[in-house]
Amino acid sequence: MSQTASHDPFADYRELTLRGMVLGALLTVIFTASNVYLGLKVGMTFASTIPAAVISMVVLKFAHGSNILENNLVKTQASAAGTISNIIFVTPGLLMIGYWAGFPFWQTTLVAIGGGILGVIFTIPLRLAMVVHTDLPYPEGVAAAEILKVGCPDPHFDDKIEGQTSSGIKEIITGGVIAGVMSFCTAGFRIIADSASFWFTSGKAIFQAPMGFSFALLGAGYLVGLAGGIAILIGMCLTWFGIVPYITAHTPLPADTTIMDFATTIWKSKVRFIGAGTLAIAAVWTLITLFKPMVEGLKISFTAFSGSKAELAEHRAETNLSPKAMIFWMVAMAILLFFCFRYFVGRVEMPQSTAWILIIACVLLTFVIGFLVAAACGYMAGLIGSSSSPISGIGIVSTLIISLVLLLLSEMTGFLGMQEGNSQFMIALVLFCGTAVISAASISNDNLQDLKTGYLLKATPWRQQVALIIGVIVGSLVLAPVLDLLYNSYGFQTPFNDLGAVLPRDTMNADHALSAPQATIMAQIATGIFTRKLQWTFVLIGLGVGAAAIVINLILRKITNGRRSLPPLAIGMGIFLPPSLTPPLIIGAVLGAVTMGLVRRRHTADREIALKKADRTGTLFAAGLIVGESLVGVIVALIIVISATSGGSEAPLALNLPNWDKASEWIGLAAFTACALFFGKRIVDSAR
Repeated sequence: MSQTASHDPFADYRELTLRGMVLGALLTVIFTASNVYLGLKVGMTFASTIPAAVISMVVLKFAHGSNILENNLVKTQASAAGTISNIIFVTPGLLMIGYWAGFPFWQTTLVAIGGGILGVIFTIPLRLAMVVHTDLPYPEGVAAAEILKVGCPDPHFDDKIEGQTSSGIKEIITGGVIAGVMSFCTAGFRIIADSASFWFTSGKAIFQAPMGFSFALLGAGYLVGLAGGIAILIGMCLTWFGIVPYITAHTPLPADTTIMDFATTIWKSKVRFIGAGTLAIAAVWTLITLFKPMVEGLKISFTAFSGSKAELAEHRAETNLSPKAMIFWMVAMAILLFFCFRYFVGRVEMPQSTAWILIIACVLLTFVIGFLVAAACGYMAGLIGSSSSPISGIGIVSTLIISLVLLLLSEMTGFLGMQEGNSQFMIALVLFCGTAVISAASISNDNLQDLKTGYLLKATPWRQQVALIIGVIVGSLVLAPVLDLLYNSYGFQTPFNDLGAVLPRDTMNADHALSAPQATIMAQIATGIFTRKLQWTFVLIGLGVGAAAIVINLILRKITNGRRSLPPLAIGMGIFLPPSLTPPLIIGAVLGAVTMGLVRRRHTADREIALKKADRTGTLFAAGLIVGESLVGVIVALIIVISATSGGSEAPLALNLPNWDKASEWIGLAAFTACALFFGKRIVDSAR
């Protein structure tokens, strides 16, 4: 509900300030560099939203007149670091296939800026449908809002419930300390495992019962809710108790290979494509269901900006970038991407007509696929959070589509048959275009999460969107230098040559090369399509699984009058995500349902108040778990980057205890169980 300007308590708050932009830029540079290294090394990045919020509050406490909305804008800007760095899931493939010999600064920077800013613009029409009029949990967005409310006390956010005297800071600190200590022991000292798996066989079939010990994902699972948790569980069980056992039972086990390595390879090379197919059809269905409210959001934006300045002020907390500004940015990015693709294509000898067709096709593909994946990624971020959203799955789908379109065009023009090296160029063009699309997907994945925080804090949406555009530009400027530094320090592993790595110097050790696993997959997909060797069977199976999930969800919603659902996208995530990530999410979701059920049964007289107390405690404690692990993740990442890039160890804090692997897994399981039980007890006890 909108507030009139005269009654808007936040109308005079300073939000987008110079000091905030400078602080946000510094955080963006630091977090982007750290994320690029970790992503290339282990295939995962950390979300920078929560750490940025905490650091901003600490720094701006010393600044005169700082407020909760200014801190929110710093967080929004710096959050781009955790997302624009996701181009590492595609771009290193250009070196792996031998097309690039480094990362050209302006090409890398401008294509990331073009895609990233489009990602911001594409999610603006989705705000009403996916943030305001939705029941999506947005776990990290909600957690960030609660942290800012506690860290920047504001009289306009009095969330205290009758009979509850605590401000909530105790819950956040408790959760943060517990998760932080655990994270230091796992990622830093390496004395506690972050996951464990129980492998067993039945005949030739191989099964896995996976378990992860992430406290942050436990908290995120609590915020996700039971419907999303059950859907993820179905996807995980379908994978590790159905598809993988079936394939391994009908595939000979290679000599000198463990059942664990064999099953993991099957999942990575085959089953993940089933997950990608499921995500693809579920994402398309999600877009169809969002079409009507998305159009409504656009109409409201145009109507609002056709009014007077007084009317705009009245709707401050509902005002996105103006339609004129959106059109300006889209046209500007179209021109920028046109010149990026023109330069890329212009370095290869080909007929001018072919060049124009490829350039225009790449610009259109970036816009069309970019918008589709922006909506899909925004929805997935709302469902399970930005950190767990399978960006690489969307990248696989995007790479498939781009490859097929460009293959068709190159055959229609006869370009592939002109010279022997043209096939390599087309694969490189797919990856370059995919970089722009991944940038759009990553930023949209983050933008709606930030807009959810802003919605809860009554921030001004258009100012958040401007802050994120600034973050995209600053983060993009860092990418090429950091990628070049890491490439020249380590090189990249690659399946495309006999050496098994692409190295800047012959004297380097290929065993120390960075794995860049997602970029390898993208390069293999593009190569497989242009060489006609891609296994389409698994993608088609995934499409069938996704279609079945959509039908089941529709039937379930109909027979329960909309009270129950089974999100098809979450099932796809359960198939696609690494098995160590899904169990903590599922356990957190079940924990929330069980504890709330206990509160309902124990408090019949004052049920509503008791449920509100319990839910607030659970939300704040979950936020603490997320912030604790996130902050320590940033600290450990910086220590690793400083050590590794200066010639030191890649695990400088590791204690390297002998014969400790099994003990570390049991300790991790015990610590995770104790945390879950303590979390649940705290929720139930708070309802008194």
